[in-house]
Amino acid sequence: MASTNILSQPEVPATDVVFLDSIQFTTAIGSDCWRRPKPQSVLASVYLYLQSSFLDSCGISDDVKDSVHYGHLAKAVSAIVGERERTKKPYTGVHALVQDVTQAAFELAEERAVAVRVVVDLPKQILLASGFSVDVTTPRAKTGESGRASFPSATICVKDLVLPVLIGVNPPERLARQRVVTNITFYERTCITSESTSTPTVSTQSQASEVDYTTIVQLLYEWINSTSYLTLEKLVLELVRACFRVTSPQVDAVTVRCEKPSAISFAHVSGIQMTRRREEVDLTPETE
Repeated sequence: MASTNILSQPEVPATDVVFLDSIQFTTAIGSDCWRRPKPQSVLASVYLYLQSSFLDSCGISDDVKDSVHYGHLAKAVSAIVGERERTKKPYTGVHALVQDVTQAAFELAEERAVAVRVVVDLPKQILLASGFSVDVTTPRAKTGESGRASFPSATICVKDLVLPVLIGVNPPERLARQRVVTNITFYERTCITSESTSTPTVSTQSQASEVDYTTIVQLLYEWINSTSYLTLEKLVLELVRACFRVTSPQVDAVTVRCEKPSAISFAHVSGIQMTRRREEVDLTPETE
């Protein structure tokens, strides 16, 4: 099955990968779920996509010097976060952290890396959701192509958001709201920041105006309380439309997946998933 992030993530060739999964640390990244500029728990994963067959030499010599040492990568990430804490310069948003880690990874791997992927998870960022993640893949800038650089891409996931929805065709379902577990993936359009010259970076309306997904989810939650639908298909489509209405054109596409845990007694869940680009969706508000 094709990955749902196919709309955003650039193609990375099948190659060798050195990675760190879920480095844990605590740091301030913008505001937390209560709008406080306080440190929060962070999980960061880093994937170094290396030149094809690069790790063969280490596999033959059995000498870590012939590889890109993931221990050095872990120390580099820790040093970046530690420097922010030491200088009391908190991150303005997730993308600032992603850019720092991406740059450190490229510097460590040098020309051996063809791309760097960084995934940052903030488990406590969104109330009523089990997780929030930002996934950015940055290909190495290519030279000799009329000045064009390879741009990064960003996929933002709100995981297992619990929405109280009045939904269903059966008479009992019209009497009370039921729990609908919702996953929303936002695909951000990419461009180059004013701070960057040769190295492409993800510009989420520049760091000063980074997309505020905490507020977006709150707006969606408030909106859903005023709705009533018969089918999940209608709910999912209206959620897609609502996602585009409360975000800027920087969000190029959205995937919404809704699950009804109580719909089928002998199934874990039943559900509907839709992926739409902004230009495919009619954003005209429905008339009463």
